[in-house]
Amino acid sequence: MLRFNAKKHIPLLTFILLIALSAIVYLRENILAIDLPTYQHFLEENLFKSAKIVDRNVILKTDEGTYSIIIDGVDLEKLLDKVPVSIEEKNSYSEEIFFFLLFFALALLLLFFGKKEKEESAEPPKQNALAPHENAFYKKMQAKTSAVTFKDVAGIEDVKEELAEVVDFLKNPQKYQEFGITLPRGVLLVGPPGVGKTLIAKAVAGEAKVPFFYQSGASFVQIYVGMGAKRVRDLFATAKNMAPSIVFIDEIDAVGRVRGGMSHNDERDATLNQLLTEMDGFEDNSNVVVIAATNQIDVLDEALLRSGRFDRRVFISLPNIEERKEILKVHLKGKSHNIKYLDIAKMSVGFSGAALATFVNEAAIHALRRKADKISKKDFLDVKDKVLLGKRKVLSYSNEEKKIQATYQAAKALCAYWYEIDFDRVSIIGSAFKDVEREIESRSQMLSKIKLYLSGMIATNIFYEETFTNASEDVTKAKIVASEMVERYAMGEGILASGMESANILDEAIEDVEAFLFKMKDAVKAVETVLLEKESMTKEELKSVVDAFL
Repeated sequence: MLRFNAKKHIPLLTFILLIALSAIVYLRENILAIDLPTYQHFLEENLFKSAKIVDRNVILKTDEGTYSIIIDGVDLEKLLDKVPVSIEEKNSYSEEIFFFLLFFALALLLLFFGKKEKEESAEPPKQNALAPHENAFYKKMQAKTSAVTFKDVAGIEDVKEELAEVVDFLKNPQKYQEFGITLPRGVLLVGPPGVGKTLIAKAVAGEAKVPFFYQSGASFVQIYVGMGAKRVRDLFATAKNMAPSIVFIDEIDAVGRVRGGMSHNDERDATLNQLLTEMDGFEDNSNVVVIAATNQIDVLDEALLRSGRFDRRVFISLPNIEERKEILKVHLKGKSHNIKYLDIAKMSVGFSGAALATFVNEAAIHALRRKADKISKKDFLDVKDKVLLGKRKVLSYSNEEKKIQATYQAAKALCAYWYEIDFDRVSIIGSAFKDVEREIESRSQMLSKIKLYLSGMIATNIFYEETFTNASEDVTKAKIVASEMVERYAMGEGILASGMESANILDEAIEDVEAFLFKMKDAVKAVETVLLEKESMTKEELKSVVDAFL
């Protein structure tokens, strides 16, 4: 009997098995299965370069990849008119070598050790466990046709205007190309949960009548290094073949977070790098637009936001009272009711579009439960607390809270106007003051920011002789700016910062703002009245109110 040398023969057998496995992986093509509509689209667009029949499948090659479809679904005469078709017998010679070597290795191990050794048995289960997820991903990757249009999305007129160019570009790309215009390759929708970012992306695809590919950012992040990058490659290859098309990535912060740091993840970094590479690889005439959505733009990697990637950002805020009226009209359409839209809009301050949909649905259920033939205002009043259960109470203000918040925002708007801090609109829910990025910023400009952040808190002290928790975020921002002025930019009393200098800057700002707001108390109340009535006002509307008091 042959003497088995474990130290010598086991490494040799392992090496041979690895070589055989690598050869099979190398020889095997990465072939994606496609459905009949996709095949017909490729055929009509003359994207196929060659075709061959293997067993009961037709293997089709394009510039972007290799695809397969069962032969029963193909009209071979039409295919032959387009490309040459060859017939190939399936060759399993390489696989037979692999299985022969595997059997030989296992026989040796059984012969000399008396039992089957499976030192590397953990790997196959990983591959088997991966298969269902991969199948689900590629099934979800199929192009969809959106039936949603801008008519189905209420309350976002300003957003529609910004996206109208994208729709027109997808419809008439040649018009822009002939004029030498390059539209943004990526559009980033930024807004809190429930404002309708996914619905807006579907509406863009529906208006443009182009294929729509939807994926969640989390679907790209896997525990197996390289798998997420492969999914990104396959998604973009398919989208390019179906161009003009839209790729929508929901919750992109799952894959696009800042790289490095304590949360370093090799797989996520590799996937993000592949996404950046794919977006850089778009030709000007690729006619593929990438739309992504996030509610955490501050955690995104800077590389995603630079020019040529997601260089157009559309901010979607919670709807104001007029927008809520329009959204309610959409959700109440076809339902029997006797309510006034304005009444329900007034009682739903801070509700997102999704929350309003739930609000209407719960009111309808309540009306049905009490056997009423119409939905009434009482139904909305009865279910309001139920809809809000589990949500942050800041999303729905009481009358007293609305008044406090209106005073707070009125003071901020007035100070922004006075200290020349730019903004488009101020709202009772939140402000849209622009934090302009300057290469060089003066001490007075930074001090103006602090005055803006502290103005709301100072106003509530003046009018209510009390401080409220709604000032928390602004106070934190003011402290950060004051600290940077002293510690980074030597804008304190000297080069070396002392512990009290930040406090002195804050005190200086508070003193100036208090004096200004005392003089402008009537103007603050006038702006507050408008905000209580309309919930928001533009810079031009603010100017017309404030100028009467100057």
